[in-house]
Amino acid sequence: MIDVKKCFIKDIKEDVQMNNRIRLVAMCDFFVLILSFFAAIYIRFDFRFSNIPNDYLQGYKTMIIPLSLSYIFIYRYFKLYRSIWRFVSVVELQRIIMAMIVCWIPNTLFILFWYQSMPSSYWVMGWFLAFCGVVIVRFGYRFLRISKKKIENRFNNETENKYMIVGAGSVGRAVINEVVMGGHISGRIVCAIDDNRFKWGRYIDGVEIVGGRHDIVDAVERFHVTNIIYAIPNAPSQDKKEILEICNSTDCRLELVPSMYELVNGKVDLKKLRTVAIEDLLGRDQVIVDNKGIHDFINGKVVLVTGGGGSIGSELCRQVAKENPKRLIIFDIYENNAYEIEQELKRHMPELDLVTLIGSVRNTSRVNYIMEKYRPNVVFHAAAHKHVPLMESSPNEAIKNNVIGTLKVTEAAARYGVEKFILISTDKAVNPTNIMGASKRMCEMIIQMCDRKYPNTSYAAVRFGNVLGSNGSVVPLFKKQIEEGGPVTVTDPNMTRFFMTIPEAVALVIQAGIYACGGEIFVLDMGKPVKIDDMARKLIRLSGYVPDKDIKIVYTGLRPGEKMYEEILMNEEGMTKTANDLIYIAMPIEMNDELFAQELKKLDAASKNEIGNIRAIVEGVVPTYHAIAN
Repeated sequence: MIDVKKCFIKDIKEDVQMNNRIRLVAMCDFFVLILSFFAAIYIRFDFRFSNIPNDYLQGYKTMIIPLSLSYIFIYRYFKLYRSIWRFVSVVELQRIIMAMIVCWIPNTLFILFWYQSMPSSYWVMGWFLAFCGVVIVRFGYRFLRISKKKIENRFNNETENKYMIVGAGSVGRAVINEVVMGGHISGRIVCAIDDNRFKWGRYIDGVEIVGGRHDIVDAVERFHVTNIIYAIPNAPSQDKKEILEICNSTDCRLELVPSMYELVNGKVDLKKLRTVAIEDLLGRDQVIVDNKGIHDFINGKVVLVTGGGGSIGSELCRQVAKENPKRLIIFDIYENNAYEIEQELKRHMPELDLVTLIGSVRNTSRVNYIMEKYRPNVVFHAAAHKHVPLMESSPNEAIKNNVIGTLKVTEAAARYGVEKFILISTDKAVNPTNIMGASKRMCEMIIQMCDRKYPNTSYAAVRFGNVLGSNGSVVPLFKKQIEEGGPVTVTDPNMTRFFMTIPEAVALVIQAGIYACGGEIFVLDMGKPVKIDDMARKLIRLSGYVPDKDIKIVYTGLRPGEKMYEEILMNEEGMTKTANDLIYIAMPIEMNDELFAQELKKLDAASKNEIGNIRAIVEGVVPTYHAIAN
């Protein structure tokens, strides 16, 4: 709860401090003007006070007060009392020059109408000295602050942090300015890096640009760098990945300037610097979505998210809630997860019409009841078992939940007039070697079968790779192992996976809802696959440790159902582009819907009664499924 009284008192104190500061600066300017014009007449008469005629002294005494006040009024008009002194720069100097040009107006008025004429040199010299004085008052503070910082650095030379700035553009310069003047960090900038060869050997605010990205490692050793700040927020993803990997190969602490939008008045707030996250090293542009199209798609609709408490489901709920749905329904079997996302949405969007329901997609009556009562327009089906090794030891549960559960929800969607139904799938559905992947492939087949069977509802699936930070993914596991001091367990040094972030996955899912006309399987261009071993080593370095030295990496071998690499397409599938360059459509594979429906009934009976060889039945349904013997 905000304490209004404290905030009000705080605002009053800040206003008082600001007004006191303005008065102090104005008084300084006032005395500088008095001294400047006295110095002008003193210099005019050969630095001898006795040489100054009494008429000129009397004229000076009479006109100096109104002249000084007129100057101060002009200074105020040009906002010379609103600058932050430790950040004064060219902008403030431009204001001073403009103000001093305008100050010739009162000079001219005094020359024309003042009864006591003064020497012409007096006005020119007085004006020039006043200009120097106003500059010294404002820039002197910055000079003294920098000098104080340098003196402190000399005494703390051995223990201080030494910073390298990567990027000598406008953002890099703003970072340097903030490090020197901000006082938020302890240390100094010893060098800068930029790929522009014309900048090499030059200086930016006293910091030498010592080379390009390939000189980073050498510069770290030469200048004993302890911290690196990456200050190229608008760099292409591949360049960013390469530079960060080079930085990450050193033992320096690495931080990033978040974005250009966080620069305010040319100032970088170093409190907002963030550490490098593993997604910064993916080397792929983020998915760009049609925000207006998404809003039009969701606005005024009743939206149901099954598995709404999971990693993908909860993010779906967040994104959907922002687009003004008529009603959002969270459906999940795990009450704790559902409760957490419900409370989060209630806190941030109290006006949202939110319904949270507990239940299983395997319960036909429960699914039908929800569909009939709430009549959703759009369904995002994220409910699924997804852990590969666990599903290998409990294949019946994978079939019950993933396959039969999806069938029940898709049929209920058609029965109760759902307009669009979007299934969350996985790259493990492509040529699956485990029961989880095979079950998701059958879910895709159900989507395509239902799209042909129920023309009033558009069904589509979204297929993507591993999601960074999701429950059960390798990144949270690695982080936990690192926190515990290791070892970090990697299945095989050559294992690769496709990766994407949770926001990317959700953006793709919602975008698919716009594009879906019926039966499509949407696939994201996820860039190049990433070695799990490389990812583990990067995470260890990002945590401030050295792989195999501080934190050991142990190779455990493939787990049941795992394969060395994943694919995004089967050989039979082709891809066509969508309006989004990073989203493709996999062409549907021909299948016998009647035969498939019969096989689903067999699977349903076998999984319920725990009879028969589930894997053998699945192999008959999914021709591309080949279980790996472990």
